[in-house]
Amino acid sequence: MIEAQASDNCYQNSLNPRDSELSEGLFKRAGVHWQRPDFIDLPWRKTLSMSSVSSSLHLSTSLLILATVASLATGQETSIARSPNRCEIVPQAGHQVSFQIDGVEKIRWHYGDQYPRPFFFPFNGPSGTSLTRMGHPGAQNHDHHQSVWFAHNKVNGLDFWANGKGTQIRQKMWYAYEDGDSEAIMASVSGWYDPADKEVMEQEIVAALLPLANNEHALELQITMRPSTKVETVELEKTNFGFLAVRVAKTLSAHFGGGTLMNSEGQADEKNIFAKQSRWMDYSGPVAVGQGSARRTVTEGITYFDHPKNPRYPTYWHVREDGWMGASFGMHEGVTLEKDIPLTLRYLLHAHSGAYDHDKAERVQKAFAARFGFEVSRGTRKHRQFEVKRRAE
Repeated sequence: MIEAQASDNCYQNSLNPRDSELSEGLFKRAGVHWQRPDFIDLPWRKTLSMSSVSSSLHLSTSLLILATVASLATGQETSIARSPNRCEIVPQAGHQVSFQIDGVEKIRWHYGDQYPRPFFFPFNGPSGTSLTRMGHPGAQNHDHHQSVWFAHNKVNGLDFWANGKGTQIRQKMWYAYEDGDSEAIMASVSGWYDPADKEVMEQEIVAALLPLANNEHALELQITMRPSTKVETVELEKTNFGFLAVRVAKTLSAHFGGGTLMNSEGQADEKNIFAKQSRWMDYSGPVAVGQGSARRTVTEGITYFDHPKNPRYPTYWHVREDGWMGASFGMHEGVTLEKDIPLTLRYLLHAHSGAYDHDKAERVQKAFAARFGFEVSRGTRKHRQFEVKRRAE
């Protein structure tokens, strides 16, 4: 912090008290620390008259006050050191956005038009190794499994799940990026387009990165689906596939690696969990970290939470031993979206160290349930078109 200090007791004695208070107030507004030291016996004190010292100091102070006032009046930034935000959203080249905590990337968002749909990759664990992967470890016809992604199998009869169907989900714009110490938030909107490139559905996405204890973190997601401007209704038909899916790293897979599937009710393995309701799902297992002779394995995982206020909570789950899991909102019935009846869903992905811990998951779920959702609005602050913040409900 910049410091301003009076040089002599004679300055303090000669400065009008009202001027002193004014100076202190202006310094504080500019973020400058004002300090009044005890008397210092300067070598030139005996050779200068009190009046000349006082005049010089009055002039210097007046100039500094005028400069400070000018800076505040013009809205110019002052060169004052400030602590960086712990959590940051940092746009990158190539239509990518980096989610960082303390300058370390945890997650990256990809939204380029060259992809069938946007996705998050990597989704790093506490060790810095990604807990997700791009594509299936043994089946090229599952290349649509892109780490962490949004999709749906049947939207007005159209397949937005698999590749090569002529459909595409693409980001139309980002609304806002908000940095902070407790979370960093990105808000964007995507369109779901049919083979004729006509927009069928609009999806608002809010993604927040939250730091947790022991270098862990969570990605909180809120998605809102509604018919596009020229579409009256959207039919989200019955299907196991949609909306949020996670393809875990090969080593986390129960089949290809040494991972374990576990749900909130204490049930394990695909045969016991598939199509069952539960509050959350966890995939944990070995993860390779380090390089060369220092390469080793540690245990980490992802716990995927359904929010208690979501419709049809607790959700049914579509999970596979080959390494993927998804909340299956439409497993048993579809839903019709109208202009004034959108669908909002909230989920949370917790990147944790160690094996699955039920008590820890309970605590994370409780905190998630207590947090309010998000809202996007027109900007009220200078130089901001839109803003995103937690609701105050």
